Amino acid sequence: MSSLILAAPFDGWLSPLDDVPDPVFAQRLLGDGMAIDPLDGTLHAPADGTVVSVHAARHAITLRLAGGVEVLMHIGLETVRLNGEGFVAHVEAGDTVAAGDRLISVDLGTVAPRVKGMITPIVITETAGHAVIERAAPGRIARGAPLLVLGSAQAESAAPAAAFAATAQATLRLPLAHGLHARPAARLAELAKSYDADVRIVPAATPNATPCRLRSPSAVMALGLRHGDALTLLASGPAAAAVIEALADLIATGMGELRPLGQSAPAPAQAVAESTDTSPIAPGERLMAVTAAAGYAIGQAAWLERPEPPRTARASGDAGAEIARFTQALAAFRAALEQRAQEQAGSEQAAILTAHRHLLDDEDILESVGDAMARGDSASLAWQRTMQARAATLRAAPDPHIAQRADDFIDLEWQLQWHLAGQEPPAVSLPEAAIVIARDLVPSQVAVLSPAQVAGLVTAQGGPTSHVAIIAASKGIPALVAAGPRVLSIAPGTPLLLDATGATLTVDPDAATWATAQAEAARRQARKAAAQAASGLEGRTSDGLRIEVCANLGKRSEAAPAVANGAEGCGLLRTEFLFLDRASAPDEDEQTADYTAIAQALNGRPLIIRLLDIGGDKPAPYLPMAAEENPALGLRGIRVGLAQREMLVPQLRAVLRAGAGAEAGAVKVMAPMIARVEELRAVRAALDAEAAKLGVATVPLGVMVETPAAAVMADALAAECDFLSIGTNDLTQYALAMDRGNPAVAGSIDGLDPAVLRLIGLCCEGAQSHGKWVGVCGGLASDPLAVPILIGLGVTELSAAPAMVPEIKALVRALSAQDCRGLASAVLQASSAAQVRVLATQMIERVTQ
Repeated sequence: MSSLILAAPFDGWLSPLDDVPDPVFAQRLLGDGMAIDPLDGTLHAPADGTVVSVHAARHAITLRLAGGVEVLMHIGLETVRLNGEGFVAHVEAGDTVAAGDRLISVDLGTVAPRVKGMITPIVITETAGHAVIERAAPGRIARGAPLLVLGSAQAESAAPAAAFAATAQATLRLPLAHGLHARPAARLAELAKSYDADVRIVPAATPNATPCRLRSPSAVMALGLRHGDALTLLASGPAAAAVIEALADLIATGMGELRPLGQSAPAPAQAVAESTDTSPIAPGERLMAVTAAAGYAIGQAAWLERPEPPRTARASGDAGAEIARFTQALAAFRAALEQRAQEQAGSEQAAILTAHRHLLDDEDILESVGDAMARGDSASLAWQRTMQARAATLRAAPDPHIAQRADDFIDLEWQLQWHLAGQEPPAVSLPEAAIVIARDLVPSQVAVLSPAQVAGLVTAQGGPTSHVAIIAASKGIPALVAAGPRVLSIAPGTPLLLDATGATLTVDPDAATWATAQAEAARRQARKAAAQAASGLEGRTSDGLRIEVCANLGKRSEAAPAVANGAEGCGLLRTEFLFLDRASAPDEDEQTADYTAIAQALNGRPLIIRLLDIGGDKPAPYLPMAAEENPALGLRGIRVGLAQREMLVPQLRAVLRAGAGAEAGAVKVMAPMIARVEELRAVRAALDAEAAKLGVATVPLGVMVETPAAAVMADALAAECDFLSIGTNDLTQYALAMDRGNPAVAGSIDGLDPAVLRLIGLCCEGAQSHGKWVGVCGGLASDPLAVPILIGLGVTELSAAPAMVPEIKALVRALSAQDCRGLASAVLQASSAAQVRVLATQMIERVTQ
């Protein structure tokens, strides 16, 4: 192996990486090298090579040199925040360059005053069997002077690995709303591992880039692929064609984050520039931050540190012993994550824990750690360097949603170090009503916090789409992030007023402000506690009108918690969640088992199973459907079932079998997107026919009113069905001709528009003419302002989000049916949703004082 000489890419002052004020570079987590504080504004190629990548912010570039060596040059520290301002790239990925060629120009006058420093690390990120055998002395260095000399690190393998040669491939676009972040990347890796094939992925925009292994979620995440981006899957091996097909099918499902390619992706969360203001905080000052989890809280400041686990910097001298120690700790950590995921089954936390569990099987990570231990690193140091390097790569991603997943790698590094040390992290001790202050947190720290003790969270750093934010929201803990370094000067015990909904933190408020905040917090807490305490009471107005308050469910794990929250049944079981996130449809037996388990969890309470509502914005890869210009007005809902009887019949049979095993009449079935009486008749005929074949009694059949046609024809439908349930979300978009997936008009959609309310009134009148009851299972059932209006219009069943059930039931008990009818009469004469909201607010304030 011949030596390789790298020349200085800048004219400036040379220093060792140890002097770089960033641990990622100083600890050589990305590799060995040197650093230059530049005196000129043009970065040049240090040797002949090929451009692997130019970062979107144009502050960093990676070159592949002779023999496969890769070198990263990162201009300045924290320059990624400038989003390219002051930088000009002269090359792009795939270009061939010669030593001395211009790569990037930087306006030092614009950039230097706005960043932490201009020192530029030059790091060997891929050694390809080389090592630094000579380096220039620190001090002044001229551009083009020898900087590093690389030579053979060890004898080359006598049997080099065979080059990857794809025998099957597919190019597709990503329908994932948030791109390929941790959870979908982990699921793809898991699927790829189940086939006898080597699978690689490469962005279609850079087809000449080196494909990364799909079995490495960390490498896949680092690609930064976003919604709508095209990618190419390549595979070799006996099952190459099969794995490509299976992966393409799984990607097409959206993996729980489907956003059809025809829809615009939501604007990515803006990168939050960390404030550099460190001025003292005056009493009563209100700090602005970014909302991570909405809510309102008062309490006292409490610091939450992340205790550092013991780390062994030196190896035992026996690489085999280090590998065995690492393997044992990794197995224990895997088991712990699996147990925690099972305990949190069905929750957001479980999904995050599962993604973390798959990252522990990341082949690239494990190989990197194994190689480091084989070279003499301790297990602790090898794991730290590998995970922090992965975190640094993600943190530099231009998409904030991807960048915020760097915390997951920091969290996993931290947790495994405790297992390597054979210890547990110290127990968290916080005062009552603590508003936690921290520089930043990792998901596992937030997961163990109790909402009963922690009133809120505030971090100086972090982002609104991080897993920390998701867990805080799932626990109901108000949280602010990116509050800046000034919050770190808040002393423990300082009174704080946190309005996460308004994105503000008031520090040490005056007596009047504090008293008002206490009264507001007490009022909210008392109302919430009273509603929860009385959640077991039946829904009934103050003058005796029975109103059932049920919960909308999507899967069996949600049933028992909903009942514990006071739900009087399930007014809408969204069966599409059983169908969508998979490559093939569930069979009759699987559906029967799922519906039966939910019915049992409800313990005799009503269960309304909505037939598959698929199509439109919810396609399934195993159900071929031609492209439609306007899917919302095309083949969706019951139209799909009637056109695809092989999907409808097994589901009807599963519902009937579940109904046969439950209390009489407890299980009901509901047909979605009905617009005509003949559609209802077709479903009725199919249901009765399958009941006869099974030899069981049929179940009550209802109609989901989601179209203006169904609302207007409610009397005719009520003559032939057993109940009607209004899906207000779709009814609103169809009535107002506003697509709720179109950002240009979605903000104007309001279910309390008088036009929508008049349709609901028509539906109730039509149902009452045949003695049939009407429920609401759409978003309005969870809106307290809508509840008295719906009752006044004639609705007698409300199916809300499970978390809202106690509050909705408490409100129902505070209302009188007579007052509700008066309000309904008034709002039907209103000319706008704003007027409706004013009238409803006035009434609710009167009855809840």
